[in-house]
Amino acid sequence: MPIPEDVTGDEIDKDVRQELLSLPKTLADDVARNLVMVARLLDEDPEGAYGYSRVALRLASRVAAVREAAGFAAYASQKYGEALAEFRAAKRMTGNIDLWPVMADCERGLGRPEKALDMAGAPEVHKLDKAGQVEMRLVAAGARRDLGQLDAAIVTLQSPELASNSVQPWTARLRYAYADALLAAGRESEAREWFAKAVEADRDGSTDASDRLAELDGVEFMDALVEVEDEDGEAPTPSTPKADEVADEDEDEAEVEDENDKD
Repeated sequence: MPIPEDVTGDEIDKDVRQELLSLPKTLADDVARNLVMVARLLDEDPEGAYGYSRVALRLASRVAAVREAAGFAAYASQKYGEALAEFRAAKRMTGNIDLWPVMADCERGLGRPEKALDMAGAPEVHKLDKAGQVEMRLVAAGARRDLGQLDAAIVTLQSPELASNSVQPWTARLRYAYADALLAAGRESEAREWFAKAVEADRDGSTDASDRLAELDGVEFMDALVEVEDEDGEAPTPSTPKADEVADEDEDEAEVEDENDKD
């Protein structure tokens, strides 16, 4: 797959570069450039990212960072079986449990919410950092909703992190998930309150909480480029001035120019 000339491979994280030192330099550079493309395209073009991840995987399948990148690319493309396999491989190579929440979410994607809940109660969860534990809580709540257990999903999200006034990287998503669960349970006034709180915490626009809040408030957005339809349901046609009107306008302009010349 083509890679832009401005991509050198030096853009990757230093820890990943360290892993690639086990490869011959030319090969390491090729893998690094493909990993950069995965990172660039992951959000806006998941299928493109997936393509580059497969190239990197073909070149260096024994590098844990490559397996992890391939996992995230497959996950973003909703290829949950492949993603889970890659995450498991990366975990075996490193012994790192940071991928535990996303592995559980892959189980949800495969239609196995019960398995995701089993993982949410596993000892590995206690080894996660705070961000990982919050992510695991989000996955568990999602699994409860998959099973139609709305009240249980709401209770799952109730936590010190949700109640805290401190804004952390996960705060907006946690509040948003709680608001969405409340709304699904028919608790609209509470949902509105928590969507508003999600907006306060969403500094980088990672959720559409503001749109959801506006929707609850009955605010309608109109496209400024869409023309207002007339009573017959048809967009008005711009009027064309008549020939005599154009002639009158030209005469008026000529008179103004004559006055200016006299001045």
